Amino acid sequence: MSKSVEDAIDKVKKTSQKIDRFADLLDSLESTEDKKKLLWKEVYENALVDRENASMLFTDLLMQSRGNAGNHAMFGPIMAKYLERMAKSNDQILKLAELISKEEQREVLSADDIFSKINED
Repeated sequence: MSKSVEDAIDKVKKTSQKIDRFADLLDSLESTEDKKKLLWKEVYENALVDRENASMLFTDLLMQSRGNAGNHAMFGPIMAKYLERMAKSNDQILKLAELISKEEQREVLSADDIFSKINED
């Protein structure tokens, strides 16, 4: 098997592991709706795939542009778009982290909540 194919397989495995760990994190949120968890997982997966695809395309153009001013001028704007896509994907992941953090904080019961739950009996 060629090195590039092995590298691609390794990337797919790593991405799958990241998604599985993210799913485990979502499963730990007991009071969060399953629909919300599914949507967040899909957003995370799409952000990772978008970032990886943009990175591959960027790297390909970068290699073609090295030492060639004509290619650099031609591919520069396209490479900038790929960098923007990667930054957007990172922003999506950060936004997910904020949403999950808020959800985790919401699950922590206050002293009043605990008292009211005890007195329900």
